[in-house]
Parts: sequence; C-alpha cells; structure tokens
Amino acid sequence: MKLKVIKHKAVAFLILTLTLVASVAQSKQRDLQVSGREVTILVTAHPHNSRMRDAAAKLTKDDFVIREDKSPQQIISVKRTAEAPPIIAVLIQDNLVSRVNNELDGIRNFIRRLPEGSRVMTAYITVGSLEVRQDFTTDREHAASSLRILRSSSSGAPYNPYVEVIEALRRFDSQPTGRRMILLVSDGLDTSHGFRSSSPSQSIDLDRAIHEAQKRGVAAFSFFAPTVGLTSEFRMEVNFGQGSLIRLGDETGGEAFITGTDFVTFDSYVREFSEALGLQWLITYRSSTIGNSFRHVEVTTEQDIHLHYPSGYSPR
Repeated sequence: MKLKVIKHKAVAFLILTLTLVASVAQSKQRDLQVSGREVTILVTAHPHNSRMRDAAAKLTKDDFVIREDKSPQQIISVKRTAEAPPIIAVLIQDNLVSRVNNELDGIRNFIRRLPEGSRVMTAYITVGSLEVRQDFTTDREHAASSLRILRSSSSGAPYNPYVEVIEALRRFDSQPTGRRMILLVSDGLDTSHGFRSSSPSQSIDLDRAIHEAQKRGVAAFSFFAPTVGLTSEFRMEVNFGQGSLIRLGDETGGEAFITGTDFVTFDSYVREFSEALGLQWLITYRSSTIGNSFRHVEVTTEQDIHLHYPSGYSPR
C-alpha cells in the first residue's frame, strides 16, 4: 500500500515538473518572439546648412547606429528614398480660418510632385468623424483633386483633432511597410476634456495618437493654422495647440512647421517638408529587447547631423 502511494506521489511530482518545464519553455519562446522581431522606423535628417545636407546625402547603412534602451541593435537594411516611395495621409482640420483655402493649391501641387509609386490619402478632420475624400491611392492627380474648400466655421469643428488622427492612423494597417507619414494641417488644440487637460502634457487623446503612430511606424508632420475659434483669439490656446503639434512630431519622428502665433503662407512649410522627404531613410533592425514594455529608441551617426526618429514604441 505504501509503495502505491509513493508511486502516485512520484508520478504527480513528475507531471508537475514537466508542466513547469513546458511553462518556462513557452515563456522563453514568447520572449524570443518579442525580442527577435524586426522593427522598421523612419529617420529624417534636418541639416542646418549645405555642408550638413551634403553629408546627410552620403550616409550609408554602416553610418547608422540604433539602440533600444541603450543597447545596440542589429541593422538589417537601410533604404533610401528612391527605394521606398512615401505613404502619406493628408489630414486637414475643417474649422481652420478661411485663409487656409488660399493654401490648398500649394498642398495639391505638393501631392502631384510626389515620386512615382507614392500612396496618398486625403481626409478632413471634421464634426462627427473623419471624412475621407480619397483612400490610399497611387493616382496622385486624383488625390490632389479630392481636396475641397474648408467649412471654416464652428459647424466643422471636430470633437478634438486627435480622435480622428487615430482613426486615420488605423488606415495604415492595410498599407505595406514603408515611409509612413501623416501631414496634419491643424491648430493642434484638444479641449474635449476641458481647458486644463488641453496642454501638451495633459491631453489624453494626444497621448493615444502618439502611441498609435509609434506602434504603426508613422511619422507625424504638421502645418499650424488657427481655427475660427479659440486659437484665433487667445494666446494660451495657441501655445497649447502648437506645443501639442511639436510633441506629436518629436515623439513620432516628424516635425511641426510653425511661424509665430499665425501664418502668412504655407509656401515655406511645403518647401521644407519636401526637402525633408529627400533626406529620409527607412531602417529595419532586429530587436534584442525582451518583454512587452515601452522601448526607447536612439539613432545616431558619426556625422554632425540632426536626426528625427520616433522616441520609441510599444510592441504590438
């Protein structure tokens, strides 16, 4: 009888041991899947003079170093602009001042001048939802022609711009990996949770938009323009809106184009953005980081060149 009890205990112990071993193995496998994933990020150079611009144009795969949480990562490939046509969503807030309508031809021409193979989506951030005028297409003329005159009134005011930016970001899920960007024409102000929550550090939906953009490898570029409401009248609201656009660009690898508290024309914005598109690299590397927590990213070169890239990402 005692022998049978011992045997039963031995069998139970063996089963428990095998279960624990299998559990540890599965856990390690999950970590390997997370840490061994390929990550693709967009890097943009912002040279301050012609010397830096020339140096940036000569950068190759061997010139880049990528770190995740300060640990060097293995770079798999570096694609120049000619190898990766841009994938751009042009988003325009519908309640911006009517003077923005004078700038639409400049945006149309920017779309038309994009290289062959570019994919473009156009949409308006308006009351109720994201109004998609043209889903992603390689027909640049069709995308350019889809832009319409803004409502430029409170009837076109969105709940807040970032809720609909998030909706636009989800449309990138149907697109191939590439130079993913949004061009957001907006005042950047989110007052949906009250004025105190509209600062760049307090906006809940700005945080969500940054997270969704980082997760999908989308860099956010923006042109600031005031709306017919608060950002046409109050300096603090302008500061909060511009600060939010700056943060959106900084943390996703894009840039906010801003001149004072208003704008005269988008011409300089379009020119600088077009130049930035010519100094980009699509870098794919193999992550060695284990776990599912947020990963801080750093991209450097030996050249004295200012680079924009996402501050990090959370594994999907």
